[in-house]
Amino acid sequence: MILNDHEFCVPPMSAILLIATYESGFQPLHLAQPRACLQQAGMQVTTLDLTMQTLAELPVRDFQGVAFSVPMHTALTLSVAVARSLRSRLPEASFCFYGLYAGLNSEFLLNTGVADRALAGEVEVELTTWARQLAGSAVRQKRVYAPALARLDLPVPDRETLPALQRYAHFVSRTGDAVPAAQVATSRGCLHTCGHCPVVPVYGGRFFVIGFESVTADIAQQVEAGAGHVSFGDPDFLNGPGHSLRVTEWLHQTYPHVSFDFTAKVEHLRRFPRHVARLKEQGAAFVVSAFESVQDRILRCLDKGHTVMDMEQVVRDLRQLDLPLHPTWIPFTPWSTAADYVEFLDWIETHGLVRAIPPLQLSLRLLIPPHSWLLRRFEGSDWLGPLQSAQFIHTWNSPDERVDVLQKTLAELTGNLPVNWDPMELFLEVRAQAYETARAHVPDRLQPQLPAPPRLTEDWFC
Repeated sequence: MILNDHEFCVPPMSAILLIATYESGFQPLHLAQPRACLQQAGMQVTTLDLTMQTLAELPVRDFQGVAFSVPMHTALTLSVAVARSLRSRLPEASFCFYGLYAGLNSEFLLNTGVADRALAGEVEVELTTWARQLAGSAVRQKRVYAPALARLDLPVPDRETLPALQRYAHFVSRTGDAVPAAQVATSRGCLHTCGHCPVVPVYGGRFFVIGFESVTADIAQQVEAGAGHVSFGDPDFLNGPGHSLRVTEWLHQTYPHVSFDFTAKVEHLRRFPRHVARLKEQGAAFVVSAFESVQDRILRCLDKGHTVMDMEQVVRDLRQLDLPLHPTWIPFTPWSTAADYVEFLDWIETHGLVRAIPPLQLSLRLLIPPHSWLLRRFEGSDWLGPLQSAQFIHTWNSPDERVDVLQKTLAELTGNLPVNWDPMELFLEVRAQAYETARAHVPDRLQPQLPAPPRLTEDWFC
């Protein structure tokens, strides 16, 4: 991390508590990275991952600062509740929220007193500065939020105090074998400005690579701890393909038995076919891509930069490479009709992807957080409701009430599945609901489907 020499001297030492509440089922990188930076700057740092630990496990001590990692909407919702409960226990501590959703919701966090600091972007220097200020006294005054957008020379994430990797998400191969999955990132931010993406209001089309040595050392320590698969958490792994392929080349040469997955935009999968083929050769087990919709008009509303025809070409290209695809979707948007949803299901079925779609993806409703770039285009639209600041979203209603009813029905269905649910049976039930809503004739049978692709045991969420 880029700090001046004098900034490593912190008398007296600050005691900082870092808390994570949700990070897609992985051992939290967003605890490990700031822990390394704070430790390097002379802080006493305690970490707590509330997906695996409880507040009762906290040591009996006073913390001068408590910082919550909120890279996702779910993490923010959970963290706000935890912060409110901790205020009475740690009345003198300064509370900080950091991550994408801290930036998007800084007004709520600061104005309601949930947090005394809200940081987003490349936050490690600002986190360290905040912690240093606490060395003499608890600093509670609020300040105006601004994203930190300067590339940092980051140390290797410090995972020493986190729960064992074996307790987190696993990778399941085509044969059903499961191994612990590591999570790393080779970059932050994104070159692209998709209208609905939470990265965009913070980074504004910028991205920053993370140093090769830091990334590879983090992979190495997790493989040595038992990881047999690496999940690259970059918003888009092909923003800087030279850097990404250098990392995967090292991974393949150093640990040839370790597979990996990555996320890339449709337009990058089309633009860089040789890179994608190389990634497959180096051990890519599957690729995640945000398809979002099967209607071009909705893709244009979301500023996705691709078309349905592009998506179909990617499906063909990846199938030719034998590289499994995990497309992600937002099937319910302000512009979606009942007929659109039927077309969405038909598209999935036609391309043999029924077993590649996690249940929650069938009922996802577009989230419009504060400062979303969608608001730049659609502010004042009839369908857009007010900001519900305590829920961290703008409300919206479909012009067709039947679509809202269908979404709620499917959310309840997919959110209450038995342990041994069957993807084909679920799809048939979802399809029956959709066709009834659209007043369309339900087909007699499903088309043949591809086998279940390799996957992670924790489904993508938001």
